[in-house]
Amino acid sequence: MFNFITRRPFWINLLFIIAIVTVMIFIFLELLGKITRHGQYLTVPSVINKTTDEAVKLLESKGFEVVIQDSVYIDTARKGIVIKQLPDPNSTVKVNRTVILTVNRITMPLVDMPTLNGKTLQYAVEILKRTHLQLGDTIYRVDFMKGSVLEQKFKGNVVLPGAKIPWGSKIDLVIGSGLADTRIMVPYLVGLTLGEAKLLLEQNGIGLAAVIADPGVTDTLAAFVYKQNPPKFTEDKVPVYIQSGQLMDLWVSPVIKVQRDTSITQ
Repeated sequence: MFNFITRRPFWINLLFIIAIVTVMIFIFLELLGKITRHGQYLTVPSVINKTTDEAVKLLESKGFEVVIQDSVYIDTARKGIVIKQLPDPNSTVKVNRTVILTVNRITMPLVDMPTLNGKTLQYAVEILKRTHLQLGDTIYRVDFMKGSVLEQKFKGNVVLPGAKIPWGSKIDLVIGSGLADTRIMVPYLVGLTLGEAKLLLEQNGIGLAAVIADPGVTDTLAAFVYKQNPPKFTEDKVPVYIQSGQLMDLWVSPVIKVQRDTSITQ
């Protein structure tokens, strides 16, 4: 073999080497093209509004890789359908291209319940909209905070700020209607449990400002009222009057400190 190389001029050997290298490069590129399917293109089908399963099956049958990159929630669209795809529908791309899908979530996401107490009704409605919640029923209650939110409720129960609420839920609001013009006698609450006292106050449209509990009280609602402000009578035994919507303070104890005088309630 070496005699074959050495018997010929150098320039012939050089051309021979160049020819061999050229053939090898050509063969390599041809094989690489077949492996990578170079020069082959496909049109990306539209999978918008298709379910996730339908979209994945269609794209994979056309030779595409599929990645579900993100999921969003749009309440006006069907759950579980493709909202967006990349590359766009009908785009011409190389074979083996990955198609990225954005899908509308099947389950509704949870949002944090905002703080509405003390806000005006109009402002509270704006806050609900921004947090993807809706206004449910509005219930008016006699209170000096006229036009302001007194309580926020979800499915009949008071819901605290920060609680997780399903997207689009309806929130009921209790709104202050102002003080009533009529005056009523202050109810006598001494000797009642706090639970009984609160019920009586609600029946008369009176709010509870503060509850001062003695040491040892573990169940506030079961504790007994032994002092109230305003009282039912002045020191001169003159009845005290209050307007619906005003507030009272109550002092409670784990035991009965003052026996209830039933003659006062008559």
